[in-house]
Amino acid sequence: MNAASRPVLRQVPIEPVHPPVSLEATGLPASVVIDLVLKHLQRGGDTSIAELGAQIALPLPLLERLLAFLRDERFVEVPRRGSFDAEVRYALTDAGRARADEALRRNQYVGPAPVSLADYVARVQYQRSAGTRIDPQRVQAALASLVLDPALLETLGAALNSQRPLFLYGPSGTGKTWLAEHLVHVIDGAIWVPHAIEVDGEIVQVFDPAVHRRIDVAAAGGSLDRSRQPDGRWVLSHRPVVRLGGEMTLAMMDLERDALTRFYKAPAQLKANNGLLVFDDLGRQRCPAHQILNRWIVPLDRRVDYLSLHTGTSFQVPFDVQVIFSSNLSPASLDDPAFVRRLGYKVRLDALDEVSYRRVFRQACERAGVAHDEAAADCLVGELHARSGMPLLPAYPLDLVLKVRDRAIYQGVEARLTPQALRWAWALYFAAEAAQEGGRPTALQTMDTQGITGE
Repeated sequence: MNAASRPVLRQVPIEPVHPPVSLEATGLPASVVIDLVLKHLQRGGDTSIAELGAQIALPLPLLERLLAFLRDERFVEVPRRGSFDAEVRYALTDAGRARADEALRRNQYVGPAPVSLADYVARVQYQRSAGTRIDPQRVQAALASLVLDPALLETLGAALNSQRPLFLYGPSGTGKTWLAEHLVHVIDGAIWVPHAIEVDGEIVQVFDPAVHRRIDVAAAGGSLDRSRQPDGRWVLSHRPVVRLGGEMTLAMMDLERDALTRFYKAPAQLKANNGLLVFDDLGRQRCPAHQILNRWIVPLDRRVDYLSLHTGTSFQVPFDVQVIFSSNLSPASLDDPAFVRRLGYKVRLDALDEVSYRRVFRQACERAGVAHDEAAADCLVGELHARSGMPLLPAYPLDLVLKVRDRAIYQGVEARLTPQALRWAWALYFAAEAAQEGGRPTALQTMDTQGITGE
């Protein structure tokens, strides 16, 4: 690649999101902010403006003007003053408590102030993960512990840079999930995630500590000067990685409104914005695969998603997500040509060659803490695999070595990889494949009988 054709990189700077200087600058309806202030005072009793500012994540000058308005409207009062303005305590009047109760009946969200939908859309677009080039060194470093064909590394790197979906498929045991879990390490960088967004008067909670790994602003180079602190409604986080598996349902792809709290939790793809969404075991969900695929057609094609509130209001959000699908199903078997066309990169994982398989076996020994034995490796490849016809799949070595280690722990002895121990582990591991067929023992059963009796 020459200099002229090299992509222009725009690394997203870790710069503060500037706090709003006025109520209008928040982009929120005044009623939403007022109700939130009153709900905080209802929950916390008389509160100083400094405490309220920390809870609601809005600048003190803005809160001072808002509280002055609420005093004029007889919603709050000052039961006692402190030595400093920041120590002035505020409490609700009877009218304020009635307004707060009404607000809590609408929704019980009491946290940092949300951001507007427009501000959220603009921030996600600015932080687009496509703005950062993923180079070969980063891909190689993230996948260094895996035994992969160099040509596959190039394909994976191209897929991640394209921001197109990556569909990993192949037989069970080829390492699809293992590869997807390592690919998440390629995604790096910092983004700003809102605690919540406001849509048509409703609150959608976005920040999730289980997904978004918070970065300390001061450690990231932010100022300790409170006047220069970033907008507290946003959290500096690592690019998110969201994993979905067989537990996924269609309902999880839409807004979830809690019947008790009456505010919404963001779906997985919204939490994953500016990051990675790993969809494992496609085809093993409780709903048919074609229904799941139909749900993804528009987001994958147009890079936008449509969500709906219980009021019937529908709104558009960005879909800036790198999606990795993992499935035992082949693209041809999906029976949905429209979806298959939208799969940018379809990568089949299959059995390894003998040299690669032996490398995986050695790595499995290292991971399990069991000394590698060349005679055991010869037995595994030349006898057990050769006689049974089982393919050299990368999932097998670690599972077999762990069985040998487990038996040694039970016996209270040092685990040793001998041909006899491997035959014992193999017979247990492939018990289903070794079942009797028509009352006759299979080749696997005949071969493994001596290994089950011990060494």
